[in-house]
Amino acid sequence: MNPKFNHHKFVVRKQILSLVGAKIDIFDMNEKPILFSKMKAFKLKEDIRIYDDETMQECLISIQARSVIDFSAIFDVVDVETGIKIGSLRRKGVKSIFKDEWAILSPNESEIGLIKEDNVLLALLRRFLTNLIPQHYIVEMNGAKVAEYKQNFNPIVQKLILDFSADHNNKLDRRLGLAAAVLLIAVEGKQG
Repeated sequence: MNPKFNHHKFVVRKQILSLVGAKIDIFDMNEKPILFSKMKAFKLKEDIRIYDDETMQECLISIQARSVIDFSAIFDVVDVETGIKIGSLRRKGVKSIFKDEWAILSPNESEIGLIKEDNVLLALLRRFLTNLIPQHYIVEMNGAKVAEYKQNFNPIVQKLILDFSADHNNKLDRRLGLAAAVLLIAVEGKQG
């Protein structure tokens, strides 16, 4: 695995001046750029890539929707360097109306974890009253918290702080965890 994925903390920030397709910068906790993501524009199926840097010469991770416009979309996450599927992320459609919830799937499609927004009341306020309340997600595997994603309060720049410090046994593949954060910014970010 590429050593750029070995961090315990990341900062994922959406570029605000992107004309076509979402562009997302990925930093270490010292705000040093380490990865770059881009969602291809004008695609019927979501197609997101994570690159070694902003030159987009070396694609490391591919995140692709299996179908066109699906309320419970499944996104396959593949390590492009090896061609091996790392796992999948499935949006829990109806549940996500009120509170974002995603299932983390192993390469053989079994559910191994869950990413969920902090609480229903705050989620409803975000959706129907104001998007000024920062989002907060908990990542659980086998009922234990392994990570959390916290959005900074900034109505202009979408930014998530990823913290995998609680994952002492490396249960969650960082590539899959990072792909989930990119999806939360690129896909869930469209709901506002």
